[in-house]
Amino acid sequence: MILIVDDQVENIYSLQKLLESKDFLVDTALSGEEALKKVLKNDYALIIMDVQMPGMDGFEVAETLSGFNKTKEIPVIFLSAVNKDKKFITRGYASGGIDYVTKPVDPDILMLKVKTFYRLYEQTLALNETQRALRSEIEERKRAQQELKDQVDQLHSTLESLPQLAFTADAQGQIEFVNNKWLGYAASATSFPETHPEDPEILSLWLDARMREVPLELEVRIKERQAELFRFHLLRIAPIKEKNNNIKWVGTFTDIDDQKQIEKKKDEFLSIASHELKTPLTSIKAYAQLLSRTIDAPEQDPSRKYINKVQHQVSKLNSLITDLLDISKIENGKLKITKKSFDFENLLSSAIDTIYHTHENSQLDIQRQGDRIEETVVGDEIRIEQVLINYLTNAIKYAPNSNQVVVKTERSEGQIRVSVTDFGIGIPEHKLGNIFGKFYRVEESSLRFQGLGIGLYICSEIIKQHNGTVGTTSQLGQGSTFYFTLPLN
Repeated sequence: MILIVDDQVENIYSLQKLLESKDFLVDTALSGEEALKKVLKNDYALIIMDVQMPGMDGFEVAETLSGFNKTKEIPVIFLSAVNKDKKFITRGYASGGIDYVTKPVDPDILMLKVKTFYRLYEQTLALNETQRALRSEIEERKRAQQELKDQVDQLHSTLESLPQLAFTADAQGQIEFVNNKWLGYAASATSFPETHPEDPEILSLWLDARMREVPLELEVRIKERQAELFRFHLLRIAPIKEKNNNIKWVGTFTDIDDQKQIEKKKDEFLSIASHELKTPLTSIKAYAQLLSRTIDAPEQDPSRKYINKVQHQVSKLNSLITDLLDISKIENGKLKITKKSFDFENLLSSAIDTIYHTHENSQLDIQRQGDRIEETVVGDEIRIEQVLINYLTNAIKYAPNSNQVVVKTERSEGQIRVSVTDFGIGIPEHKLGNIFGKFYRVEESSLRFQGLGIGLYICSEIIKQHNGTVGTTSQLGQGSTFYFTLPLN
């Protein structure tokens, strides 16, 4: 908008009509005082002001406008029919005007100047807005950098206080920070500690993790620089995304050697105890069978009932010892897997029949669903049947209020998937990741159901040796589904 200031109405009228004919918005003021009030309330792109006015003249108005931040950038064109001397023109420029036009005014010249100054004002406003935006962006970046620096400092302070070896690295894997404990194991702040020659190579595994942007967890043996013995450490490296989506990596080495030694001694004890128990247990089982054959008593006789209970408990104990021996073999790498071709449908029928004959629940209903496996499967038939029986036994055990179990087989992409679904107590979601761990038991069920938590661990190791996978899905209070896959080729 353009403001015209003149004490003569006829001058304002002619100039207003001229400007409006060129599509300019126009406002008017009949005195310097009125002009000041309007300028403080409204925004103007240009002021065309008469010099000679009663009260405040044009020079005084311009000088006053130049003293306010809001108005000092507004261009002022002076118009004068009387004050044409050089001293007046000089004062006009000195008071803040950008041009001094004497009357009579050439309309074309005036319009050319108005358009030029109007455009310059708009460009000045745009430039000022750009500068404000840039200043705001700079301040925002400074705040973000300071926040990031504070977060990094806090992270470094936290890592420095840890008992583990700790480090951070950039997206390319270049180490950026290490805590004080690091230099007791590594030759420099930019290299990893020396690992045992038989252990996996850290950098290659981490490269794969960086490519997939997934955490890396690895057991390796490292040693202090002045020490001779390597100790087991658990290496964990996790990605952390910053606000700009750049990835940083944070890693720790945790000493687990004492824990590993305790596990080793425990495994040795279980191995020895299992072998030592196996011999007398076999004798007990044989004598119980001999006693059952030699005793002459009807089925309802208490003595025969007690003998049957002894045999049942001996079978349970034998199964437990067999599992413990399997764990010992797994730990020593001696679990024997004999692979050959077999009919999977026959194996599945045999496992289901075994469950029917060994469980007293006459209402038990094991439903078979899914694809029939016509192809020949290569693997250890006995061990895979062991996995199936374990899945089915657990499905019955952990669903005491349900008689239904569903066995489903699916064939796709060169593999078969076998799942066993129960409708029992279910497993909390945050416990599913550990369910196949050695000696792991869900606390919610450990008091209600007996067991050592080794059956599923053995199953997972058997399937791994067949190049398959295991897994589970569950909903608390609704039941669980345990599955395994086997390659057809």
